Amino acid sequence: MASTWIFLSLISAFSFATSDALTKKALVHGNIYLVAWFRIIFSLPFLLSLLFIIPWPQLDRSFYLFFAAALPLEILALVLYMKALKASPLSLTLPFLALTPVFLIFVSYMIVGEKVSLQGFIGIVVLAAGGYALQLHQMQKGYLEPFKALLKEKGSLLMICVALIYSMTSSLGKMAIEHSSPLFFGITYFFMLSILFAPVALWMGRHDFKPFILKKQFRSLFLPGMFFAVMIMSHMIAISLTKVAYMMSVKRMSIVIGVVYGYLIFEETNIRERLLGASLMFAGFILIVTAS
Repeated sequence: MASTWIFLSLISAFSFATSDALTKKALVHGNIYLVAWFRIIFSLPFLLSLLFIIPWPQLDRSFYLFFAAALPLEILALVLYMKALKASPLSLTLPFLALTPVFLIFVSYMIVGEKVSLQGFIGIVVLAAGGYALQLHQMQKGYLEPFKALLKEKGSLLMICVALIYSMTSSLGKMAIEHSSPLFFGITYFFMLSILFAPVALWMGRHDFKPFILKKQFRSLFLPGMFFAVMIMSHMIAISLTKVAYMMSVKRMSIVIGVVYGYLIFEETNIRERLLGASLMFAGFILIVTAS
């Protein structure tokens, strides 16, 4: 059982990072709202086809409550996530998803009464050191300069907000899964997300919609959508097999994968310090979520 959720979490990490890298390429010419919407849309054909195969669970009031509570937060996170990808390099934005476990400590405490141990505290320190290392080249201007640089980086700030929201949606999603099933929740959740996000995407992308369709810019979202679908399925099943924090810790391997993509695809600079920073943040993440 343990090896199953780890394997699925790694698949989710790879799919997530790959979808993000391909999506960032699409964001060069595409409206962020339309890009975000079409990535979900292109994930749906494969996901919806599974509804004819999987058994449908009996749903209760709690399922609908957690389902409805998570959706508005997911929409907000989606908008901020796309803005972060467009505003800043992958290697400076994705590592901040590692802050999700820090927020999960408090969210989990409010929900199930979990407390931070000494190991968890050390993990937070290591994670913070990783964030500092992302801007290590700025140290020559002063020891506080890396922190100032992070505050100036719009994409980094946006991704910190996303990390906070994800700590809430992942917990709400786990609760909804416990009152349904992993695949049923994942499929219906993102189907509803595509419907609710449609007015936002069409309104905010109204000036770019015509060229987006006529110039067939949407085609570049097909592959990101397919990888996004794989991420959803593997994520939902894995999170149902273990604790939210454990699953998310392994999934955050997408951070390191994303930094590598940033170097290979987008030729982002200062890759050594950013890879070091991403690795430190991930190590801190692991210390936090494995703390007893």
